[in-house]
Amino acid sequence: MSGCTIPEPARIPTHDPDKEDPMASRCVPTRSPLLALLLVAAASGCTTVPATADRDDSQNDPLESFNRRVFAVNTALDRAVIKPVAKAYRAALPDAVRDRIRAVIDNLHEPMVFANDLLQGRGEAAGITGRRFIINSTVGLGGLFDKAGEWGMPKQSGDFGQTLYAWGVEDGPYLMLPFFGPSNVRDLAGLGVDSYTSPVAHVGSTGVRSEVGLSVGFTDGIDLRSRNIESLDAMESGSVDFYAYLRSVSRQHRQSALNEARGVKPDTDLEDPGVEVPAPVGPKPPAR
Repeated sequence: MSGCTIPEPARIPTHDPDKEDPMASRCVPTRSPLLALLLVAAASGCTTVPATADRDDSQNDPLESFNRRVFAVNTALDRAVIKPVAKAYRAALPDAVRDRIRAVIDNLHEPMVFANDLLQGRGEAAGITGRRFIINSTVGLGGLFDKAGEWGMPKQSGDFGQTLYAWGVEDGPYLMLPFFGPSNVRDLAGLGVDSYTSPVAHVGSTGVRSEVGLSVGFTDGIDLRSRNIESLDAMESGSVDFYAYLRSVSRQHRQSALNEARGVKPDTDLEDPGVEVPAPVGPKPPAR
């Protein structure tokens, strides 16, 4: 990662799998309120957070003063509304029900992923995604069950911001969007395009589409928030500058998805610029 300030960056340790929701780390498009922030928590799964943020990040954040104000509003909204609703949602619904909701929402995103995989020239990924949508929409009972995943067809990534990256469009300045969280100019341009590739965008009249779209987006965000309550709490409590830390980690998480558009295998571990590299554990090699 080009922004790290130490020679040998450490890797963020993952949560205990017994304490963390495995559904939270599934790849879903960052198109719901505050979803980008939540995906950062899900992807990093960090139990320890750095004391300092990546200094080089500031060079790509010319609107930092404005972005911090937006971030403050997002954080206040999360504390006042989203987090309490997510807690109530998690308490009211059993895991099995929430997992089915998550699976249906993920399945609704598959046409968007399919279209962008084609635009990126990723034929294999598009084929997998197309089969996933057909199988899960039929055998999986409308997406309630990820039968395609059980049959060896893993979920792929794909959105129009990623497509623009594959076509050579630069990021542009870092942006903190109201409700949507970390982004940039290129990915912001992709938001509207992606909305037209969802099945929800073609259901009923304009009024019905708006209501259904808002309902799906709200449920998407609340469900993912409910799966990352402890993760985000740990990140915030252990970070000196929560804004700068999320800016750094969100860029790493996004870059991993962007690399897939150019055929680079994603790195699931995120670099933590604030933690020293631990010494190797194990017996020392015999002296010669």
